[in-house]
Amino acid sequence: MNFQENSDLASLFEGSLSPQAIVQSLEIILDTNINPETDLLIFDEVQDCPRALTSVKYFYEKMPELALCCAGSLLGVVHTEASFPVGKVNFLDLHPLSFTEFLGAIKETKLLDFLLDLNSASSIPEPIHNKLLDLLKEYFIVGGMPEVVDVYRHHRDQRLTAFKLVREVQQDLLDAYVRDFSKYADNVRSDRILAVFASIPSQLAKENKKFIASKALSGGRYSNLQSAVDWLEGTGLVAKVPITNSGELPFSTFTQENRFKLYFFDTGLLGALAQLSPNALHKETDLFATFKGAFCENYVAQELRYTDTRTLYSWMNNTSEIEFMREVDGRVLPIEVKSGKSGKLKSLNVFAQKYGAAYRTRISARNL
Repeated sequence: MNFQENSDLASLFEGSLSPQAIVQSLEIILDTNINPETDLLIFDEVQDCPRALTSVKYFYEKMPELALCCAGSLLGVVHTEASFPVGKVNFLDLHPLSFTEFLGAIKETKLLDFLLDLNSASSIPEPIHNKLLDLLKEYFIVGGMPEVVDVYRHHRDQRLTAFKLVREVQQDLLDAYVRDFSKYADNVRSDRILAVFASIPSQLAKENKKFIASKALSGGRYSNLQSAVDWLEGTGLVAKVPITNSGELPFSTFTQENRFKLYFFDTGLLGALAQLSPNALHKETDLFATFKGAFCENYVAQELRYTDTRTLYSWMNNTSEIEFMREVDGRVLPIEVKSGKSGKLKSLNVFAQKYGAAYRTRISARNL
């Protein structure tokens, strides 16, 4: 049941929230039986019907045999007066397709199996390594939004046409997000949300990718944009990576509110937002250096978010920088992202020597 496509559905939740009464009404509207034992009921765009979200509590208590899924846009920031079913739901954050999921979607199954079988002792024949880099290049352009990937996989044999269609769908998605800014922003100024949103490509194009408020809003201070940044983070459209000046745990104690980097949630949409030509990207010989390494760094942030919901951190100290830090089982793991195949590991070595990191990771275009 889509509450945006059919706004009349909301009236079913204005009176009693009895699951039996709601299901009975839905059966009449759908002209079909709903079997609580076998059927999955989906309330889509549920942010447009807060009472439907409230009803989940009663479905949980009075009709536990029914599988009920609520899906919606910007649920992390939409505030309503309706009560939320705390403790009655399981949360699932859906991300764009990862690179491995992208390979599966475009039927590169042999390469996918090869990639998933790799371990620390593996080696990759150079032709396969180059093929994987070419596919990564495609992923940087297409990204992981399901509709975009679907369009691409159906037209992939005509690459120029496929890239053109991809950008059209991506632009439609970006336009939809911008429209939602004013619709769901509540007390946060939508023009400031848009300013932060539109500035992300230029923020990432800098050598130092620390967020600069004046790049988003002329003469602006972070205090003027903090609510907008927090709002975008709540939507899941951006990943806020705090910058620390220490590699000690817990990372959060060494951060400042206005020192962070912002990454986009999808590389494909990042390229569309930056108005980068897909054909130019596809012909680029050193993709990792393109856009000052922004795509590679953004991609790594994406993949790390897929595997762990905890906050990512970055480290900066004088002229040294570690793009990402993770804490795993009480150990600090520094991750340096290099543009291209070469490059010294000065920052990684400085960090390891200072904080005694047991493992050091470099991510680059170099073969294993």
